[in-house]
Amino acid sequence: MTEPKESLIDYPSDFPIKVVGIMHDEFAQTIVEVVTVHDPEFHAGKVEMRPSSAGTYLSLTLTVRATSREQLDNLYRELSGHPMVKFVL
Repeated sequence: MTEPKESLIDYPSDFPIKVVGIMHDEFAQTIVEVVTVHDPEFHAGKVEMRPSSAGTYLSLTLTVRATSREQLDNLYRELSGHPMVKFVL
């Protein structure tokens, strides 16, 4: 029996993350600041923003440069625990 591969992602690679939160003027900038801590090369121009149909929520898709599973785990933990964030995919 072969051992399972530790990760299905080949590192380094570009990795999209979707973050959804309540519509707020500072939401996108705040999330970009969190992402930049984990990916210092991240550029805000890589953010796709989509408001919900009622304008209550804002969905951000951010493409980070994933260098390790640990980096992604730490980023997901920080984003998921942020008070402005409803959920992270």
